[in-house]
Amino acid sequence: MTSPAADYVHSLLASYPDFPQAGILFRDLNPVFAHAKAFRSIVDELVGTHVGQFDAVAGIEARGFLLAAAVGYAADAAVLAVRKGGKLPGPVLTEEYDLEYGSARLELEVGQLPPDSRVLVLDDVLATGGTIAATSRLIERAGYQLTGVGVVLELTALQGRARLGAAPVHAIVAA
Repeated sequence: MTSPAADYVHSLLASYPDFPQAGILFRDLNPVFAHAKAFRSIVDELVGTHVGQFDAVAGIEARGFLLAAAVGYAADAAVLAVRKGGKLPGPVLTEEYDLEYGSARLELEVGQLPPDSRVLVLDDVLATGGTIAATSRLIERAGYQLTGVGVVLELTALQGRARLGAAPVHAIVAA
């Protein structure tokens, strides 16, 4: 039995072969987010699955920002922005990581939350796990507790969950 959020994802998800390069099948959740009832359903499921387990949500640039803002608002929790390298002012922590089609760098501003704050990491897609693993390391290096990971879509064939260690992962849809 699937959830209402999963039903929306299945019906609205767009796929683009050979984007951003040959051999990659890009899964686009923007049509899902553009549907108000679908987006509300996703937010409700992410909040409900992790209720009482976090003080803050960390959204990964860029679609993770959408999820984190909505979940933070719905759960009355703080919101952290995990940005691509070079986008944040002041003192930052940096993590390098590999993508399916290259490498990148993520950053988190230091000192935004009290030490040991419980943080839920949110992103749209869990693919190879590099981005979420780098974010998880940033959260822990900042002195916070990683309490879980929430994603809308997990691409299970890429085995990204294996790179995330012991953190509980909730995927609305696993494909």
